[in-house]
Amino acid sequence: MPALNVEFSDRELEDLRQIAKERGTSMKALVREAAAADIARHRALQEGAEAFRRFFSAHADEFAAAFPEDEPSARGAGRVA
Repeated sequence: MPALNVEFSDRELEDLRQIAKERGTSMKALVREAAAADIARHRALQEGAEAFRRFFSAHADEFAAAFPEDEPSARGAGRVA
């Protein structure tokens, strides 16, 4: 399995040691768990954003009718060059 060396400040390393000790786990497992959680959160955000884009595209006409002042053509109206 590929590995990654990560550098921490002395303070960060001590904090990691303390947290790992409190949780009864190793520092390696703690850092891997944190990275895996961040990856999962990132994927979920990407999937949510894509679901929103699909929903918005599917209902674009409804949004335009409900919020005409937010339409691009309405933004430029009334502006003086």
